[in-house]
Amino acid sequence: MKQLFVDVAIIGGGPAGLASALAARAEGAEKVLIIERNHELGGILLQCIHHGFGLHRFKAELSGPEYAQRFIDQVKETDIEVLLNTMVLEVTSDRKLYAVNSEQGLMEISAKAIILAMGCRERTRGALQIPGTRPAGIYSAGAAQRFVNIDGYMPGKRAVILGSGDIGLIMARRFTLEGAKVEAVVEVMPYAAGLARNVVQCLEDFDIPLILKSTVTAIHGKDRLEAVTISEVDDKWNPIPGTERTIECDTLLLSVGLVPENELSREAGVKLDPVTNGAYIDDRMMTSIPGIFACGNVLHVHDLVDNVSKESERAGMYAARYALGKLDAPEKKVKVVAGRNIRYVVPQEISLDEPVEFFMRVQAPEEDVTLNVGGIRSKKENSVRPSEMLSIKLTPEQLQSFEGDTFVIEVLSNKEDEVSA
Repeated sequence: MKQLFVDVAIIGGGPAGLASALAARAEGAEKVLIIERNHELGGILLQCIHHGFGLHRFKAELSGPEYAQRFIDQVKETDIEVLLNTMVLEVTSDRKLYAVNSEQGLMEISAKAIILAMGCRERTRGALQIPGTRPAGIYSAGAAQRFVNIDGYMPGKRAVILGSGDIGLIMARRFTLEGAKVEAVVEVMPYAAGLARNVVQCLEDFDIPLILKSTVTAIHGKDRLEAVTISEVDDKWNPIPGTERTIECDTLLLSVGLVPENELSREAGVKLDPVTNGAYIDDRMMTSIPGIFACGNVLHVHDLVDNVSKESERAGMYAARYALGKLDAPEKKVKVVAGRNIRYVVPQEISLDEPVEFFMRVQAPEEDVTLNVGGIRSKKENSVRPSEMLSIKLTPEQLQSFEGDTFVIEVLSNKEDEVSA
């Protein structure tokens, strides 16, 4: 078995892996290795040919491949090693990786620090338990995106999209531009799950109906999808009898959420957060296992790739410091708690002696609110939505004023009647 010894090993060559590798190298790690199972770097960005990337990072409106290429070019200018077409089979708690490819065969890679940057995958029809037959024409939105944008195949001519996640909204526009008819986007929640700008640019601008508080309850067709039945749902997401309607279509796209790819993390013994399905980390991006870090969509699902890059650079910086023996253990760790109308917060632990940026999502839409961060800092927001991630930064000087064992982050209403109640 071939053996490799590196300072920092990164699993995944998407936007998170690329940014963390560059940061680790810039921080002084000499041997940095990116392991990617695809035949090229870039990750999911390669099939995201629409614009809207890099507005924060580069102050320019780029397509996904353009955004990825900027980082790929920077990696090529360094001595960062890249293993393509390489599958990581196992990660151990003592920071060993077992990987395989067709050229070197099975490899054992010993790393002083590991960065998990595997991204996420889409939920499938099986996860939704939609009853009906199993005809051709049912795809995840990401699979359809790859068919259209990379392979040049149109999956169908009349489509229904279940779920209003960003990929589904973007594919509604893409199908329309390619000459297909999108009959409707169906969403089980009372509000859209994607970014507000995508609802406007992808649905409203193309007169595509958005049907809220509804879901697909039946699939029709034997060899090829012929129609779907949709029904309205109650507050507990149960279909309401008598509200069924049938929509004829030959394609059903599923845009029903993303799941972080944490099989390797789980086998290594990394503690996972039940809400994010990603790793439980501290303010240094380190997981529950010393020397193993996580970033990007494998940690929690982001809405902007610019935030992925920023978060991943922190992971790369701290991973390099750990590999070089420059990262001391904190004296004290404080648990971060999600308070009123907060679904989750990352990181889940802080040390009070490092600058930290919290990323969080709310549970329900709300207007005219204040984000209260541990009683140290507050930030007014005109509105908050589950689809749009919130972030707030704190300096070590601000954190030093905190006293207590739990750090609560919550959304407070600014409406007088609710405050007085």
